[in-house]
Amino acid sequence: MNIKSVQFERAVVGDEDLDELKELPQIAFIGRSNAGKSSLINLLAQKKGLARTSATAGLTKEINAYLINKTFYLMDMPGYGYARMSVQNRHILRGLIEWYLLNPDVEQKLIVVIVDAKVGLTDLDKEMLSQLSQTGKRVVIVANKTDKLKKNDYRKQMDKIKKEAAPYLVIPFSVEKKIGIPDLNREIFKP
Repeated sequence: MNIKSVQFERAVVGDEDLDELKELPQIAFIGRSNAGKSSLINLLAQKKGLARTSATAGLTKEINAYLINKTFYLMDMPGYGYARMSVQNRHILRGLIEWYLLNPDVEQKLIVVIVDAKVGLTDLDKEMLSQLSQTGKRVVIVANKTDKLKKNDYRKQMDKIKKEAAPYLVIPFSVEKKIGIPDLNREIFKP
């Protein structure tokens, strides 16, 4: 199954915004700033400019909810770890991310954690996975930007990411080369 229709529903910053979305399943996309989350979402949705992309990281400052195929919400989360913003704004974004992902009252069908395949899992990625592991929620790791890896380094880097991300499924992905779309779609549309 693929994404056939996409509609921006609302920006979420608190409980009241989320209340209206609870009738349908939610799939959250989260990643460190500059991991390519927005480009990945735009590719899956087949809609350029849906999620804002920029050479400057840290554009998403709320949770953007998109209604997909009128059957679930794709929740575009702010990136974590963006250093070029005030300490206060970083604290606010971290609070928003933790409120949504770690809150036992918020149910996600799936959480997709996007990491940069060339960089590998950073300390921030590992911290995020550690926090998510305590929730019991279903998580999949997308190792994005595999096209940036040299052929000789690909297997070694993917093995390292899989080892560090265990027990989670790791999907190699490239927006540029359109690699990994069927595997990710299979996880998204899994009943």
